[in-house]
Amino acid sequence: MPSPSGENPWSIPENDRLSERDFGRIAELIGEHAGIKLPPTKRLMVEGRLRKRVRGLGHQSLADYCRFLFDGHGLTSELVHVIDAVTTNKTDFFREPTHFVALEEKIVPALLERHASPEPRIKLWSAACSNGAEVYTIAMVMAEIAARHRHLRFSVLGTDISTEMLEYAAQAIYPVAMVEPVPTALRNRYLMQGRAPSRRSEVRIVPELRNTACFARLNLMDTRYTIDRDVDVIFLRNVLIYFEKATQEAVVSRLVGHLRPGGFLILGHSESMIGSNLNLRQVAPAVFQKS
Repeated sequence: MPSPSGENPWSIPENDRLSERDFGRIAELIGEHAGIKLPPTKRLMVEGRLRKRVRGLGHQSLADYCRFLFDGHGLTSELVHVIDAVTTNKTDFFREPTHFVALEEKIVPALLERHASPEPRIKLWSAACSNGAEVYTIAMVMAEIAARHRHLRFSVLGTDISTEMLEYAAQAIYPVAMVEPVPTALRNRYLMQGRAPSRRSEVRIVPELRNTACFARLNLMDTRYTIDRDVDVIFLRNVLIYFEKATQEAVVSRLVGHLRPGGFLILGHSESMIGSNLNLRQVAPAVFQKS
């Protein structure tokens, strides 16, 4: 039976597998630096994801790579790459679409009422943006709203722990199949079809929309975030499920500190109880407002 990485575990040499000790050390490392739990059931997945990095560096096996990491002081240069390899980056355009309906129909109107400026600027933050699909979904919705409010300006910040995903997001190039959830009218306005024969199966976000977004690396496990404290809307969806309860509450508390009064925090539907533990007012499923 193939492993989660698509490899046949019967064909893998024993020294190219993670020993119990090495897997434990990697799991502890990821837990400490990324807050992500890696139970023993994830061992084959971790092996498969690390092998590409191992081969790229010219190491003979996973065992050799782990000696380099933990006994040869390799973590100084490799920690970011280990995190990139192991972290899960699952996201889609218009995932949990009711949140984007709420953004258009409830959240932005409420924010516009509070903004005193004749030229309001709304700041939105996707705090675990992965490959950027959420950032550009937010940008599409906001661009549609801005088209009806001539003086409205907005910007979307995407942060993630994975440098590889941030580079992907900044490129803003996606397989055609991935953008199927995007409504046809928005596809026509905000996506460009590749013209070269090798690019026919890809689309790219139009420059006007890319210019509303920026990306930066941020580890949610950091005790302080170098982000403005007047953000209007923060999205953090389907990430907290990978954290321990205490970490969940600490991360959400830090995020709320970056919301302006009246700002909104949007969690994944399966994570809504986490927001209920804070001094926030729930205004829609998994959508909370700071008083």
